[in-house]
Amino acid sequence: MSSFEDADTEETLTCLRVTAYHPGQMQTGVFQSIRFHNREKRPSCEVLKFGRNSNVCHYIFQDKQVSRVQFSLQLFKKFDSSVLSFEIKNMSKKTSLIVDNKELGYLNKIDLPYKCMVRFGDYQFLIEKEEGESLEFFEVLFMMSPRSLLQENNWPAQTPIPEYSSISSCSTGSTSPIETDENEP
Repeated sequence: MSSFEDADTEETLTCLRVTAYHPGQMQTGVFQSIRFHNREKRPSCEVLKFGRNSNVCHYIFQDKQVSRVQFSLQLFKKFDSSVLSFEIKNMSKKTSLIVDNKELGYLNKIDLPYKCMVRFGDYQFLIEKEEGESLEFFEVLFMMSPRSLLQENNWPAQTPIPEYSSISSCSTGSTSPIETDENEP
């Protein structure tokens, strides 16, 4: 038996490609903590958190208008499927998360489509999933867009469809989230 036959075959990893845009990204450095153009290998059991709290979040936005934990992504495998999927959950009590044209309130979650636009405040993320075989690990790759992703991808900038029937009582009508301490009464 040759050493070639004994070698473990390398499984491909599912990759989540995240293209990010914020209108003030160059002036304000909101993405300065994120390593762009660098594939990061993560264990599949890990829940990825995005927000401004560097003690809790894997991906930090340097912006006081972002919640301490804005949203999370978790990998899972659907029953009777070999394909890995992601679910996205809004972790902000103050700001809705818009996934394509669905508005997610606090703790709402949905399965992430293969390609979708995720928005909150002035932030835009085009998230695309590349299939892999491994169930143990996945990768995250961040890219930065110099232009609005809504315009660049001809995404409809229409009003979101609420995930629930009534309008959220937390909605302020403001387009920019204003963060206060969520633990204060």
